[in-house]
Amino acid sequence: MFVKICGLSTAETVATAVDAGADAIGFLLTRSPRQVAPDTARRLAATVPPHVLTVAVVAGTDIATVRDLVRDTGLRALQLHGDYSRADFAAVADLGLTLIRAVSYQAPDLHVGAYGEDLLLVDATEPGSGGAWDYTLVRERAPGDGWILAGGLTPDTVADAIRQSGAGGVDVSSGVESARGVKSETLIREFIAAARKAG
Repeated sequence: MFVKICGLSTAETVATAVDAGADAIGFLLTRSPRQVAPDTARRLAATVPPHVLTVAVVAGTDIATVRDLVRDTGLRALQLHGDYSRADFAAVADLGLTLIRAVSYQAPDLHVGAYGEDLLLVDATEPGSGGAWDYTLVRERAPGDGWILAGGLTPDTVADAIRQSGAGGVDVSSGVESARGVKSETLIREFIAAARKAG
């Protein structure tokens, strides 16, 4: 079970996620309560061991700026969240990063690799909203191997969501927060443990 903890912004929560066994850590580089500056993302990512993927997460940012952000942060993966085209993915393919396409379960071409991505993140109708949804809907569309479930997941709900959806991975942000934009080290540990047990 692939587990990504997204929206981290402190050295303490990054260390907790790594220690608890996260496979990937996401840094929000566009407008969000969880946004971090590129230099902060670079500093935090420098503490992450090579076996944990560090992900630049962007939404609504033009590709030229995205390329600059990736260069400035040194992160090893790129998540394009929302309305990015095949041409956009092609425009970053030369960067040598793990590419993640994050879309709603209602999106067309809901198949891993359809846009040249390595991983497909499937979210609610409004990706990034943090709202729970009917996870069985994505199972019906059979996105293939290498897809990650997101949206409304918490330590208490992640096991059922994995069973309902058939996901091979999960992504969480608001579901491990004690307040909006403030991650809880306890909830991070509980989430990863619950996902591992279910997967």
